[in-house]
Amino acid sequence: MLVLAASLALALSPLSHAAPLANPLLEASKLPLQYPPFDQIRDDHFLPAYQAAMAEHLKEIAVIAANSRAATFDNTIVAMERSGRALHRVHTTFVNLQAANTNERLDAIEREMSPKLAAHHDTVNMNPQLFKRVAALHAQRDKLALDAESKHLLERYYKDFVRAGAKLSTQDKAKLKALNGRIAALETTFNQNVLKEQNAAALVLERREELAGLSEAAINTAAAAAKARGLEGKYVLALTNTTGQPLLAELTDASVRARLLQASMARGSRGGEFDNRETVRELALARAQRATLLGYPNYAAYALEDETAQTTANVNKLLGELAPPAVANARREAADLERIAGAAVTAADWDFYTDKVRAQRYAFDEKQLKPYFELDNVLINGVFYAATKLYGITFKERRDLPVYHPDVRVFDVFDADGKQLSIFLADMYARPSKQGGAWMNEFVSQSALLGTQSVVTNNLNIPKPPAGEPTLLTFDEVKTAFHEFGHALHGMFSNVKYPRFSGTDVPQDFVEYPSQVNEMWAVWPEVLANYAKHYQTGAPMPRELLDKVAASRKFNMGYVTTEYIAASLLDQKWHQLTPAQIPADVLKFEADALKQAGVDYAPVPPRYRTSYFSHSFGGGYSAAYYAYLWSEKLDADTVVWFNENGGLQRKNGDWFRKTLLSRGGTADAMELFRNFRGRDAALEPLLQRRGLTAQ
Repeated sequence: MLVLAASLALALSPLSHAAPLANPLLEASKLPLQYPPFDQIRDDHFLPAYQAAMAEHLKEIAVIAANSRAATFDNTIVAMERSGRALHRVHTTFVNLQAANTNERLDAIEREMSPKLAAHHDTVNMNPQLFKRVAALHAQRDKLALDAESKHLLERYYKDFVRAGAKLSTQDKAKLKALNGRIAALETTFNQNVLKEQNAAALVLERREELAGLSEAAINTAAAAAKARGLEGKYVLALTNTTGQPLLAELTDASVRARLLQASMARGSRGGEFDNRETVRELALARAQRATLLGYPNYAAYALEDETAQTTANVNKLLGELAPPAVANARREAADLERIAGAAVTAADWDFYTDKVRAQRYAFDEKQLKPYFELDNVLINGVFYAATKLYGITFKERRDLPVYHPDVRVFDVFDADGKQLSIFLADMYARPSKQGGAWMNEFVSQSALLGTQSVVTNNLNIPKPPAGEPTLLTFDEVKTAFHEFGHALHGMFSNVKYPRFSGTDVPQDFVEYPSQVNEMWAVWPEVLANYAKHYQTGAPMPRELLDKVAASRKFNMGYVTTEYIAASLLDQKWHQLTPAQIPADVLKFEADALKQAGVDYAPVPPRYRTSYFSHSFGGGYSAAYYAYLWSEKLDADTVVWFNENGGLQRKNGDWFRKTLLSRGGTADAMELFRNFRGRDAALEPLLQRRGLTAQ
C-alpha cells in the first residue's frame, strides 16, 4: 500500500500559502481515466492540498473507528480502502513530479511533508479503536464467507497494522512515531543530496582533446551541457547514478577516465553540503532502533519478513553462494583485459578494454550497435511491437493531453478487444531536475472497487542529444526500456477489486520479476529485426551482427554480477546491524564489509557505494536490493517456459497475463508464480545465464 502518512498538525507552515479558491488536486480529474491536469497544477497547490486531504482522511478514519455497529468487512476494511482518495491523488501526483522534474520549491515541500506524512500514517495505523475492529475481523476471518481476494485483504490489513506498531504500548508508540518521522526526514535528505551532488560532481573538461574517443554527437552533448552551466567553450560530462559511467568505454585518455570514475565514486563522501555519510549513520541507526522496538533483531529481519525471501538467512545464503563464483569469473575477465592492455586494469579502465576484448572475441563493439537503436524505433517498433504480438494491445500517441515537461510523450493503450486499457506516459530523457536511474510509477491505479483504470509512467535517463540529432541508445538502454515497460504492463494489466492490491503492489523481491521477463523480447529475433534498423538508411541490423550480439550475452557477466552482488551485500550489511553496532566511520565500514564478504576486488567496485546508494538509503529498496537477483531466478525459469512453449505468441502472453500479471497482490506471490509455471522455479537457468555453472 502506498504509504500515506502525515501529522495531526495541520496548521499552515511558514512555507504554506492560503488555499486558492480552486485546487485541481482536490477533486478527481475530468480528463480521460482521471489523467492529471498538469496544465492547471502549480507547485503552490501541493501544501494546501496535502493539508485538506489529510484532514479529510482523518475524518473518514474517525468515522470508521467510532462506528457503534459491530465491525464487518464492508464497514471497516472496505471503508478503509475507499478512504483517503484525495490524499492518495495528491501524494501520487507530487511524488511523480518531484522525482521527474523537481525544483527548489518541490524539494522544500518534500522536506516539510515527509515527516508529516509519516506521522499521519502512524495516526491511522496506531489508532486503537480502528485496530480493535480489524483484529476482531481477523480473528473470525474463516467464518466470514469472504472470497479469496477479500480474505487476503483482511489478512494483509491486520499484518500491516501489526508491523506498523498497533500492538505496542502507548509509550512505545510515541517512540515509534518519533523514529518514523526521523527516518522519513533522513531519507528525503539523502535523496535530495544524491541528485544535487550528481549535478555538482559532473566532470568539467577544458580541452576538446580530452574527449578523444567520443562520437561527435557525444562531444556536442558535452559542449551543450557546459553552455547550460555558463561554461561556454568547455565540456561537461554529466554523471549517471551508478558507480560505472557509460563514457568510460569510449574515452581514450586514461587520466580522464580515472578522473571521471573518481568523481563518480566520491559522491556524497567528499565533504561539503551534499555529504551523505552522517545521514547514512543516523538513518541506519534509526531504522535499527525501529526494528528492535517492534521486536526484530535488526532492520533487515523486519523488512524481509514481508518479502518472499522471508529471512536474512535466506538472502545471505543466496548472496554468499553466488559471490565466490562471480568474483572468480570477474578475475578471469580481468586477465583477458590485461592481455590487451599490457598492464594491470583498474576500475576506470575496465569498460574501455572490455570493448576491445569484445571486438577481438566477437568481432564487434558497442559502437557498432548504436546506429541501429534509435529511440523512437526502439519504443514504437520494439517495446510496443513486442507487447502487441504477445498481448494483443495497441498504442496510439495523443498530443491533446497536458504534460509536465515538453519531453513527455503520451499514448492511449487499447486492449485486444479495442477498449481503452490505460494511458502511458514515456519520459525518456535525463535532465538536472530528474532523479537518476529508471523507474515505473502510476498516477492512477486500477481498481474495480473505485472504478479506475491505470495511468502509468516510465522514466529513463537517456542523454538528450542537441536539437536535430538522433537519440541513439546503448544496448543497456534498450534493455532498460524493455525492463521498465515490463513494470508498466504489470500496472496496465491489473484486474483487481481493491486498490491495496493494484498492479505492482507486490513484494519488492517479486516486483522486478515481470519487468525482467520483458527484457527477453529485446533480443527476440522477430522483435529485434523489427526495430534494430539503421537510423540513416533504414537498413536492418546485419544478421551476422545479430548473431554476434546473441553469442556475447554472457560476456562480462563476472563483472556485472560482482558489482551487483557487492552492492546487495552492502545493503544487507548495513541493515543487519543492531543499534549498538552502527559504525562511526561509514567508508571504513563499507571497505570492511566488502572484504569480509569476499567481494573487495578493486577493478570491480560496487554498483552503488553507500553514500549514493538511493535504492538502499532513499527508502524504496532498503534491505531489499537483493530483489533483482531473487526475481531473476523466477525470470530465468520463465524465459525457459516461453521458449518451450513457442515464445512470442498470444496464447503465452494471455496465460502469463491471466495467471500472474493481472493478479497484482491478490494472493501470495509465490502462489501466483506456481499458478503460472506449474511448479516452483528452478535455479539452474539463472546459474547458466550468469555464467555461474561449473567452468
